Amino acid sequence: MTGSHASRHRLYSRREVLALGGAVAASAALPAAAATGPLLTRPIPRTGERLPAVGLGTAIVFDVGEDAARRAVQSSVLAALVEGGARVVDTAPSYGTAESVVGDLVAALGARKQIFLATKVRVAPRAAAAAEMQTSLRRLKTDRVDLMQIHNASADLGAMADQLALLREWQARGVFRYVGLTHSQESANARLVSLVEREKLDFVQLNYSLGERGAEARLLPAAAAAGTAVLVNLPFGRGRLFRAVRGRELPAWAAEFDAASWGQFFLKYLLANEAVTCVIPGMDRPEYVADNLGAARGRLPDAAQRRRMVELWESLA
Repeated sequence: MTGSHASRHRLYSRREVLALGGAVAASAALPAAAATGPLLTRPIPRTGERLPAVGLGTAIVFDVGEDAARRAVQSSVLAALVEGGARVVDTAPSYGTAESVVGDLVAALGARKQIFLATKVRVAPRAAAAAEMQTSLRRLKTDRVDLMQIHNASADLGAMADQLALLREWQARGVFRYVGLTHSQESANARLVSLVEREKLDFVQLNYSLGERGAEARLLPAAAAAGTAVLVNLPFGRGRLFRAVRGRELPAWAAEFDAASWGQFFLKYLLANEAVTCVIPGMDRPEYVADNLGAARGRLPDAAQRRRMVELWESLA
């Protein structure tokens, strides 16, 4: 499901993949035992602060409103995330009730200090943007978020400059620790390259998966050169990757880089790119948290193994 984003696009969780596909091989959609060893962390280039390399996206999965049973499930997901040593939780005002649900559940768990909390603001006139950010703080039950991102970076570079100036004012006041911007479409990559190079952002959030590798050409190198941390959304390509391996066994050679499930296989491909700071898949079961965190443990594929992974994908796509 989301790594997490595309506010209006239909995303699929592993549970939905099962429903869509009928009988699915366990290795394609169900979590394996997490790999052993320490959780991989990556530094935020601007400060050196280290983040666990797998976090949580909240589009759709946390849009549960007041449904007590569904809130209980997502509370268990958050608890598993923190207990597993991960920190990054990414949300947005446009994800339905997700922002409020995250705020309520984090507060109930007493986990605010353990979580690196990221949200977003849409491109808007100054007063409207300020009002939206204030509402986000209220929903999240906090007076500070770790990362505020401009959602779906606009092609209007003047508007983007004004918006970033506002975010940096709030950053200087201590309301945000970091600022950045996002997009969930490969078609926006050239725009993101321009903004990353010009603005020297703290973070950029981008669309990247084994099935959509356009960011590798220019955007990821530009982020690395600018000292910009990278969050990866849609790491499973809106469920496309799981659908492609439906009924297929994980290749034996995946054990060479400690991938014990298809989910870990897909995430390890991304984490092997050192420009990637953190991947943020959506998760709606605590066992998926354990499985995905396993991607940040053990060995990562080397260049030759990544080429083999691409060849396998292209034989399936």
